[in-house]
Amino acid sequence: MIFGRNRKVRHEQVSLPEELLEERDHEVAALPEAAETGPHDVATRPDPAGAIDLGSLRVRAVQGMKLRLDVEDSTKRIVAATITLGRSALQVQAFSAPRRAGLWDEVREELRDSLDTTPNATVQEQAGRFGTEILTRVPAALPDGSPGWNVVRFVGVDGPRWFVRGAFQGEAAFQPDAAAQLEQVFSDIVVVRGDEPMPPRELLPLRPPANARPVQRRRPGAAPDAGRDVLADTERGPQEAPALPERGPEITEIR
Repeated sequence: MIFGRNRKVRHEQVSLPEELLEERDHEVAALPEAAETGPHDVATRPDPAGAIDLGSLRVRAVQGMKLRLDVEDSTKRIVAATITLGRSALQVQAFSAPRRAGLWDEVREELRDSLDTTPNATVQEQAGRFGTEILTRVPAALPDGSPGWNVVRFVGVDGPRWFVRGAFQGEAAFQPDAAAQLEQVFSDIVVVRGDEPMPPRELLPLRPPANARPVQRRRPGAAPDAGRDVLADTERGPQEAPALPERGPEITEIR
């Protein structure tokens, strides 16, 4: 379920002639050109150097990076890209967005609401490199069974008819020094929205890179064939990736 919205609701989107566009339309369309922090629209960066082509996203490869494409078990579609560096991970998703406004303000509010019913969970807004971000802490058991916290830092960037959400996990969620390299990867992302009409909040399609292969990964409590992830190693070719930090609350539910 994307953003917790009712998927049965019909959405329609139309393209307005230039002379009928309002001032806000032009502001949103120009946002990526004005923002130096990224992610960027393909119109401004049509051929990024050293990028991995994932269809709607182009991700810059850095040394030691592991890339995993998260597959939804029920539909077998790729719904997110997860990048790991050291003891940190970044999950990235891109969505279509309305022409007249961004989505990040709404998403932050929905995220706060979703955690209100979780006992002892905390949510706080803070200023970051990409603007207002959300830091969440949810009670979780450590590997030895002792109590701990699952910390996730959510960032969001609105572009021309697209929205990108990043979820930093592991050390990058709470240590600025550990987050710097992954934040740069997020900043360098290029979004390929396409021109076709799409309902707002629809996932932009992802595809595996040329050097990836499917790898069977068993999740705790899952059957041996309960979904697969696609992996790509930027140094030595495809191989099994190390275990990621436990996932925190996410806007997209994967079953």
